[in-house]
Amino acid sequence: MLKKYKLDKLLIFYIIVFFIISIISIYSASMYLSPSLGNLPLKQSVWYIIGIFIIYFIMKKGNKFFYKFSWYIYLFNVVLLFGLLFFAPNINGSKCWYVIKGIGSFQPSEFMKISLILMLATTINYFHKRHRKPTLKDEFILILEVLIIVGIPSVLTFLEPDTGAVIIYLIITIFMLFISGIKPFWYILFGTILISMGSIFLYLYFFQQDIFINIFGSNFFYRMDRIINWKIGSGMQLENSLAAIGSSFIIGHGFNNTPIYFPEAGTDFIFSVYASNFGLIGVIILITTILLFDFKIISTGIDTINRIDKYLIAGITGIFVYQQIQNISMTIGLLPITGITLPFISYGGSSLISYMILIGFILNVYNTKEKKIN
Repeated sequence: MLKKYKLDKLLIFYIIVFFIISIISIYSASMYLSPSLGNLPLKQSVWYIIGIFIIYFIMKKGNKFFYKFSWYIYLFNVVLLFGLLFFAPNINGSKCWYVIKGIGSFQPSEFMKISLILMLATTINYFHKRHRKPTLKDEFILILEVLIIVGIPSVLTFLEPDTGAVIIYLIITIFMLFISGIKPFWYILFGTILISMGSIFLYLYFFQQDIFINIFGSNFFYRMDRIINWKIGSGMQLENSLAAIGSSFIIGHGFNNTPIYFPEAGTDFIFSVYASNFGLIGVIILITTILLFDFKIISTGIDTINRIDKYLIAGITGIFVYQQIQNISMTIGLLPITGITLPFISYGGSSLISYMILIGFILNVYNTKEKKIN
């Protein structure tokens, strides 16, 4: 079906490994999940199959097609985020999903990550085409454009509220600006501003809580309270996760033998399920695969001669690396619990489809590079 394309077989192999680990982990987590959720391993398999067809579509169109329509894709996703505030049901205090009867839920923030990468890649690339030797003024205008592009969905997503997705938007921006080659002055300036704003923010949170609540609202105050004090009051979710992982030793408790319950076992805490089942050996296999997967993506970005593709790969790398570190670290108590899923492993239709779309873009970059070599 893809004979005229040069496929990155190694990258595909890593996705197959992720698929196997995902299905067996979700199956093991099912013993603690509500039967009303249905057959999640089967659903995850279906999402993977749909993802394969989406990859084929993306490879057939090519990345240039999506760069060309990046502005429209971005606006469409902004409209979807805006609509959540009015039309999405309130689920656990958040309005992050559209619920489609007979199909399931749909989370626009997952696809906003993709549109941000495309939009920023085309914006930065166009900037460098216009300015061969950009001045500080030129770069300032670029940064303003980037802040507007990222700021609009960040505000809308924050209002849902989905702080984790906002952090990912910022990670994407940082990775892509770093690759863009802007002058070191801006990193120093942004670092100074962030430290100053962060200091004021924390001062208000710790010492002027009434003012903090008046500015940011009580809901955000309690979210901050949970994040900052996660080490003091870890809660049942983290304690049970640590117990499950810590008791698994070298080979684990065995497939489908998760010894203890913790919420979100099939999504946020899927790593805990997998680690408890397969122990240290299983964890080494998973983390090694993740590292090789990341290095493969990075090497693809380094090898390509297309500047816009380099920006694209930088943004994609930012998503995967951050989510991998955040998810695994939060399950073992090294970072706060923020509701970030583990790419390709955690259950979720919207998230998995978004990752498969990114894989399609990466395969296109690899395919373009291979054609030019040959």
